[in-house]
Amino acid sequence: MHTVRVNLGPRSYDICLSTAEMSGFGPFVRSTVPKASTALVITDTNVQHHATVVAQALQQAGIRTGIAVAPAGEASKSMIQTDALYDQLADLPADRSTLVVAVGGGVIGDLAGFVAATYNRGMPLLMVPTTLLAMVDSSVGGKVGINHPKGKNLIGAFHQPAAVWVETEFLQTLPDREYRSGLAEVVKYGVIFDPDFFAFLEEQASNILTRWPDYIEHIVARSCYLKASVVEQDEREETGLRAMLNYGHTFGHAFETIGGYGTWLHGEAVAAGMACASRLAELRKLLPPHVTQRQVLLLEKFGLPTAPKPEWPVEQLLEVMRRDKKAQGGKLRFVLPTRLGHVELMGDIPERSVREALQPCP
Repeated sequence: MHTVRVNLGPRSYDICLSTAEMSGFGPFVRSTVPKASTALVITDTNVQHHATVVAQALQQAGIRTGIAVAPAGEASKSMIQTDALYDQLADLPADRSTLVVAVGGGVIGDLAGFVAATYNRGMPLLMVPTTLLAMVDSSVGGKVGINHPKGKNLIGAFHQPAAVWVETEFLQTLPDREYRSGLAEVVKYGVIFDPDFFAFLEEQASNILTRWPDYIEHIVARSCYLKASVVEQDEREETGLRAMLNYGHTFGHAFETIGGYGTWLHGEAVAAGMACASRLAELRKLLPPHVTQRQVLLLEKFGLPTAPKPEWPVEQLLEVMRRDKKAQGGKLRFVLPTRLGHVELMGDIPERSVREALQPCP
């Protein structure tokens, strides 16, 4: 097993990377959350089998465990589903030492994390991500939340997990589209922080697509390390550093909102968002065209979109972007690359440039 530490003082925790080592899960939980005697495993209909394995391991460790199953899909990140989970915690019954265990992808992590952050004014949270996207991104860093009809993740909190357990063996049952979607966030880390990692992804794309365990372990560990290093320095997005992790997300969240939650997977929207952001940087004379070309080629090699669907109205996309959390006074701000391995948060971007960036590469 491999461990990545997230150093946040009293909120520090470990990300434990395991490959077919679930026998160590119960002792890991016992050592991480020693006061927990009760747990609620929150999962969805796609990965109930993984949740059952997790629940059995918790019970073997002497923790009384219930399972709550939400419908699979982005629509579950809602207040209706949140209320249903509050009811199940009340029926358990749960107290402040009850452990909430999120077993699933980014949707379940965000939903269960929000429930853990708000029920009883905060409960311990254990993340057990089952998708590549959740392993490398959403399970780490403490951002949890649900969607609102006006925008994605508009209701949320910062609530760091007590620990993250990454069982890479779970990826062997992940549908191909979900796996490719997760690769978008992996590519993101190379673009914003690590050009050598980006080059590795270019060189080993075919091996990564075949899910060779060694390559999976490397890309997950490197991505977790890079995200942990950012979270340690800017836990609550107060210095601007953590905003760099949102490369491609201003465009991407607009695509998810206008397209309808679930039309595109999150990683698919982020992939197209990164291509648009890179084109926007080109238009602002911040970036040479070959950097955009390398991103587009790699994303396409991973089977990901690099432009929004033509039927999505540009004006509606812009309206969503004006409500983005990075916008200030209605002025658009974007995380834009200036070279491979470096991005900056830039404001006062003319909307005519954004409209042009939404067009596919020639």
